[in-house]
Amino acid sequence: IVLQLFKLVLLPSFSSLLIFGCRFDPIDALAEQEEFLPHKPGAKKETHFTDFEGKTSFGMSIFNLSNAIMGSGILGLAYAMSNTGILLFIILLVCIALLSAYSIHLLLKSAGVVGIRAYEQLGNRAFGRPGKMLAAVIITVHNIGAMSSYLFIVKSELPLVIQAFFGKQENTGEWFLNGNYLIIIVSVLIIFPLALMKHLGYLGYTSGFSLSCMVFFLISVIYKKFNILCPLGDDHHHHNSTAADSVDSTADGFCDSKLFTMNPQTAYTIPILAFAFVCHPEVLPIYTELRNATKKRMQNVANISILAMFVMYLLTALFGYLTFYGAVESELLHTYIRVDPLDVLILCVRLAVLVAVTLTVPVVLFPIRKALLQILFADKPFHWVRHIGIAFGLLFVVNLLVILVPSIRDIFGIIGATSAPSLIFILPAIFYIRIVPEDQEPLRSRSKIQAICFAALGFIFMVMSLSFIIIDWVTGESRSVGGH
Repeated sequence: IVLQLFKLVLLPSFSSLLIFGCRFDPIDALAEQEEFLPHKPGAKKETHFTDFEGKTSFGMSIFNLSNAIMGSGILGLAYAMSNTGILLFIILLVCIALLSAYSIHLLLKSAGVVGIRAYEQLGNRAFGRPGKMLAAVIITVHNIGAMSSYLFIVKSELPLVIQAFFGKQENTGEWFLNGNYLIIIVSVLIIFPLALMKHLGYLGYTSGFSLSCMVFFLISVIYKKFNILCPLGDDHHHHNSTAADSVDSTADGFCDSKLFTMNPQTAYTIPILAFAFVCHPEVLPIYTELRNATKKRMQNVANISILAMFVMYLLTALFGYLTFYGAVESELLHTYIRVDPLDVLILCVRLAVLVAVTLTVPVVLFPIRKALLQILFADKPFHWVRHIGIAFGLLFVVNLLVILVPSIRDIFGIIGATSAPSLIFILPAIFYIRIVPEDQEPLRSRSKIQAICFAALGFIFMVMSLSFIIIDWVTGESRSVGGH
């Protein structure tokens, strides 16, 4: 069945996705062939904040953008599939991947028309200073939320991994089992030095290693599918269960795979999937540093990155779901821990996921620093003191939040539910509508109408996400709705 779905649904969809750069845009070469916007003869050419020759290779750009896309939400996709069924999950994931590629197309088209490759400057061109401030604030808050989420994972998971490697059944209080100390050490020794890189392209190597860690995670998920029996049965709430103790629970429906399923949790999977390909704050910085940068070349970087993450998401969700079926938890690795808390392979996988999450933080930090530079030092040349100071300040604030505010994930859940649809759907659409001249594409043209519908879809996702989070607070339950 899965192979038939791949032939009927995925291949046709992604054959069109890979040529999005050609099919989306009837006037692709407009700006690139005319040095962006033409200027008056003899007039001094305006220099933009991001004007310099890109030196990052095509492959390294794919690594960076793929790393930006890949969030900790990958651990919850098997649970999402258990609440939608295999076929509905694939349909939703394909739709979101295509919408994300279209959103990046809108950003690149707007950037090409005005010759600007900075999200904040697009806001400035579309709506003046308020638009610039709005874009900068949304990017800053969203990415600080993502950084906090990643470091919170390190704070909570790294002590458990170290504890398991030492064979301890409980935390005995040593300093190396204290999550607060560990995130400070990780921030100082790993994240801060990487954040000092002058250009985002230099992080291509660490992004490649981060993706390798997630490939190891995926291979382990596939391997475990063939080594774990239908899971845990009546003991599925006990953490000391083992694979040998697991009993067949087909009667309870746990071991039945479903193509379609609807339950009260199904609606929650829509915003989770909608934010699965969030990378938009990083798109324009990567575009700026891309060697031989053109809109088509950058669109291809985006398409390949989205396709690679689509395959990784789909295989992780599919094999995770087909391992545990209805018993899969909202955090996939916790389900494996129920089978055997001291499984060496799963411990290595948990460590690999922590490494991947840690190496994603510097990539997420770059757009925040760029946004702050756009607001505070837009006309200033590069200076190492500002570059280092902003990186240090951001990491200091994020560490402080994660250590001192236990409810930081709930706070950024609300922020993420607001900022993610803004970055993916709303801002690219309204920038495109405002920036592309009406003599080229009138407001009633198909392209502009599509952009209006796209922005409306973003508002719908925002309302859904906020509604679900409020329901969670009222009922006292907890589900991951806020994207990365």
